[in-house]
Amino acid sequence: MEKSGIIKPVLDANYPMISHGKGIYLYDTDGKRYIDGSSGAVTANIGHGVEEIAGVMEKQAKQIAFVYRSHFTSAPAERLANKLAALAPGDLNWTFFVNSGSEATETALKVAIQYFQEQGIRTKTKIISRWTSYHGITLGALSMSGHALRRERFTALLEDFPAVPAPYCYHCPLNKTYPGCGLACGHELEQAIGDIGSENIAAFIFEPIVGAAGGAVTPPPGYYEKIKEICDRHNILTIADEVMTGMGRTGKMFAVEHWGIEPDIMTLGKGMSAGYTPMAATMVSDRIIDVIRKGSKIVMSGHTFSANPLSAAVCGEVIDYMEKHELVRNAEDQGKKLIAGLKDLQKKYPIIGEVRGKGLLCGLEMVSDAATRVPFSVTHRVGEMFISFCFKNGLVIYPAFGGVTGFEGDSVLISPPLTITSFQIYEMLRILDESMEELMNGLISAGILAHKATS
Repeated sequence: MEKSGIIKPVLDANYPMISHGKGIYLYDTDGKRYIDGSSGAVTANIGHGVEEIAGVMEKQAKQIAFVYRSHFTSAPAERLANKLAALAPGDLNWTFFVNSGSEATETALKVAIQYFQEQGIRTKTKIISRWTSYHGITLGALSMSGHALRRERFTALLEDFPAVPAPYCYHCPLNKTYPGCGLACGHELEQAIGDIGSENIAAFIFEPIVGAAGGAVTPPPGYYEKIKEICDRHNILTIADEVMTGMGRTGKMFAVEHWGIEPDIMTLGKGMSAGYTPMAATMVSDRIIDVIRKGSKIVMSGHTFSANPLSAAVCGEVIDYMEKHELVRNAEDQGKKLIAGLKDLQKKYPIIGEVRGKGLLCGLEMVSDAATRVPFSVTHRVGEMFISFCFKNGLVIYPAFGGVTGFEGDSVLISPPLTITSFQIYEMLRILDESMEELMNGLISAGILAHKATS
């Protein structure tokens, strides 16, 4: 192969060359088949090689592929915005299209601050977020992220937004137990608001289910209802980061529907385009847009490829495909089978501390001692070893490291395309079982573990 000029995730690592994909499967140029057990980066919701998407892509490209949003609108963009408004909860009827999830959350930050500025309130410039969170890699999005591993290199450039713990019951940062805790992690938001001052806070941003920073960390019942009540009482907007959890991934079209809450702003990405084109979105409620319309009439954000007609046409077809094949319901049904299978593995392997998630966004956390829930040392690189064994055995899964201390914590996300069948779920579980056996044996051989898997 010719010398590569691509800056890859690890510069001196060797990555297989992809050939093609079909359904939940990927094939490299050596002919090896992989199950895409992570949908890439929790993105390929409808699987690979869908001909209907390719057909729409070709048709739209022949008509018009690009216009600048300051000059024209387009039928695909208008249709997509209306489609999203019809699907979204509450009055999230307005959409600002961007290119990536990071841009979507950063746009949400700007809209929240502008909303108060348009009312003459210029002190509300802070965004509260949670530790054990990830909202994107641009500086504004990273400022809202509480993921220490991703923050540390750029700390001097970032705002200090993370302020409250995530609802991480397996490793409760407050050393409490649900339900006796009385949702203490929710009360922490009230305390932070008191410390910072509600007059200084524009919004609270949250992932409905924590993804890359924690591995499908799912809150206990009542948590989001409490969060929403606190924010409304203090005139603080709620921003639901649904970049990873949205578009059917959790068995609902949007994860906030599991708790019946209606955010003021919601961000989308990943599954919205299912990886067929770069596109994401920030959805905004009527009451926010009404204030801006009566004021400056301009949302102060913009990107060259915003509302790109080619991307909009592709995303519209992705949603049509999801509805036609009832993929949200399939995500719910197959997710139950996946969770059940993972819990069977948990009984077999003592290093599996917790299985969690909803729909086809599932997390598996590995610990050195299941009784005490003590994580492995970061120097042991247990999560990386497990991902490597899975990859060797033909299964791609997604890392979610550092959730416990900011640096320690070995969780992975298992999030296959929403098109997956029952047979394919069991095929994936078989490889997970085989890879976990290899991991256990490797840890025992290295002297990291003294116990073996049970039968």
